[in-house]
Amino acid sequence: MNTGKPDFSAAFACPDDRLAWSATKWERYRGRDVIPLWIADMDYPVAPPIQRALAAQVEHGNFGYMSAPRELAGELVAYHAQRYGWPIEAEWIVWLPGLVLGINLAVRTCCGEGESALSFSPVYPPFLSAAPTQGRRTLAVPLALDESAALRGELRYSVDFARLEATRQPDTRLLLLCHPHNPVGSLFSRDELDALADFCVRHDLYVCSDEVHCDLILDGTTPHLPFARLLGERSPALLARSITLHGPGKVFNLAGLGIAWAIIPDAGLRKRFRAARQRLVPDPCCFGYTALRAALRDGEPWRQALLVRLRRNRDLVSAALEAMRLPHTHPQATYLTWIDARRLAAVVGDPARWFEQQGVGLSDGADFGAPGFVRLNFATGDAVLDEALRRLRQAVFRFAAGGRGEPA
Repeated sequence: MNTGKPDFSAAFACPDDRLAWSATKWERYRGRDVIPLWIADMDYPVAPPIQRALAAQVEHGNFGYMSAPRELAGELVAYHAQRYGWPIEAEWIVWLPGLVLGINLAVRTCCGEGESALSFSPVYPPFLSAAPTQGRRTLAVPLALDESAALRGELRYSVDFARLEATRQPDTRLLLLCHPHNPVGSLFSRDELDALADFCVRHDLYVCSDEVHCDLILDGTTPHLPFARLLGERSPALLARSITLHGPGKVFNLAGLGIAWAIIPDAGLRKRFRAARQRLVPDPCCFGYTALRAALRDGEPWRQALLVRLRRNRDLVSAALEAMRLPHTHPQATYLTWIDARRLAAVVGDPARWFEQQGVGLSDGADFGAPGFVRLNFATGDAVLDEALRRLRQAVFRFAAGGRGEPA
């Protein structure tokens, strides 16, 4: 792996215009004076080693069907051992063209028709929609919000285990876990993870843990603990009830290349998971394999520089929101800040729509199971973020002065 320390600051500070390439994030507001800080997609160009690897493949000129390179599974095994201290095996890996698909396949694999899956809320919307899409039921368990901290402007969430027990039904077969958590950006404590493991043992549940944000722990030093690793340390029988979803789409900004994987240690569960695809699921994009291989081999210097940039942006956002007196998370992971806008909503209605009218496009908390909240993506260039925060400050201060806030 490259041990040099190249300077990526210019690329992070002033990324190129993405609208020219129809980026979904920017296309939503084409022709409107609205800054897009919504979908979980960074504005930064990918790491140069990834760009070079993809350019070499383009130069080769053949974009036909592509199997996973023979050495790639082994490199992924080594990556999990080195990064997470988790000794997985190559045969456990099931390649996927996306993680949302993986959530749906996990539900279909683990739950029979009419059975239910548990998920915490607020949460990334597919966690709530996957079970109904597959003819199953979602049981949403609200995370506990520390109200005293919220009064001081800080949103802190934890697992409400009493509510979790009360919500589970006899037909519940699966726990869907977002770890680290999107949208609140929190890391579950070891005590919480141990208690979740106890809960799953007690009720004989499968677990699907989406860990796509785990390489975006912002302090750069806290290790990620895969939930399946914790289960495996207890017993092989528990490990056999786990599905772990992962991919490079978030940390290396490769969402458009359609590359992800499921880690399924149990051969029987893995066979059922593959069968759930029903020949309807395509293989990953040929460029996805190439990009992943380059990321694993040479992407670490870029990732470390990215974490520095994201910490800076997170702190800028937190300082601005504190001045606006909007309660918010100070995320431990991800590039997403979760904002409590219920005070605004009581007067202006839908806060996401109101902020959009002020020239900033945020994700609507209702989609995550939490109306009155919004999510802000701070993985963008300096000028864009500065202008977005300026617009937010202007609108919120005008609101606080007694006006409902006309568009800026």
